[in-house]
Amino acid sequence: MYNQENQIEAKDLIKKIQNYLNYFYIKKYFILLFSLAFAMLISLINEIRDETFTANLTFIVEEEGPVNSLGSMSSIASQFGLNIGSTSQTIFSNNNIKELILSRKVISKVLMDSCNIKGEKDLIIEHYLSKEKIRNEWEKKKDFKEINFNKGYLSRQHDSIINLIYVNIIENTLEVDFNDSESNVLTVSFTSNDEYLSKFFVEKLIDQVSKMYISNQTLVASNRLAFIHSRADSVFIELKNTEKRLAKVQDVNQRIVKFQARLKELQLIRDVEILNTTYLEILKNLELSKLTLLNSTPIIKIVDKPVLPLPTNKASMLKAFLISCFLGMFTSVIFFGVKKLYLDLIS
Repeated sequence: MYNQENQIEAKDLIKKIQNYLNYFYIKKYFILLFSLAFAMLISLINEIRDETFTANLTFIVEEEGPVNSLGSMSSIASQFGLNIGSTSQTIFSNNNIKELILSRKVISKVLMDSCNIKGEKDLIIEHYLSKEKIRNEWEKKKDFKEINFNKGYLSRQHDSIINLIYVNIIENTLEVDFNDSESNVLTVSFTSNDEYLSKFFVEKLIDQVSKMYISNQTLVASNRLAFIHSRADSVFIELKNTEKRLAKVQDVNQRIVKFQARLKELQLIRDVEILNTTYLEILKNLELSKLTLLNSTPIIKIVDKPVLPLPTNKASMLKAFLISCFLGMFTSVIFFGVKKLYLDLIS
């Protein structure tokens, strides 16, 4: 009994499949016509749209820990009631590097940098406005027609345009992603209508981030160097004054035998030794700070740079036709299949 029921269900299923296949066969010309029309439409759209080029730049972020390169300088400075902190204060880490690259400050600096595209040296923002055909749209608008970023000053109107471009770049053309969740390898991708613009933009972007790092570290090291230099001068003056007081006390005590009378001399000798040790330690760390200042280098290491010519994102006409033809056929089969199901349910 059970086998008979299974055989009946199998026959019903085969019969339904045959009905659907027969229905598709009847509609074959509609399916074919829709597939060809869909393929031709998508191919035409693909052919008339502008070519775009994506430049990819891969780099590694080398995180730095808080290294106290001043040795015992912190404990020495604390004797003067001062706190000099750590010498390594970096704004870079895997947690904030992506936000830094996508920041308005960094991208604005990149836009206002210059590059040479096919013999035309200009600001990147001017190349961007030209290559993305934004200037062509401005020709119809009197307020924007005379806008130029090479005049040396930025008005409120200029800032508004930069902000609009920044928003468009962030939302549509620039991507920054880690290669995987546990890696410190990042890839920056920028897409535009010109392969040279795409290449220069990602390179200038990472260069700008590196410059920001060097500027930050140089400023920190310079301030620390100035502080240590000031401390060295102060300790040196105090040392010389203490040595003079010691010499006077020693002159007075030459004819005094009592130990109590020589107590002041012993205290000054101890002070001179402490100040001398402190001064030598500061001089050592002064040279170390100078070395730190000279060795301020970026922690971004380039792995791969974009190489011209960049591959176009535009599919070939044949590829676009075949893919869209398949999609059109699939869509039409789904449509007629749902229609057949609906007709069977209401019949």
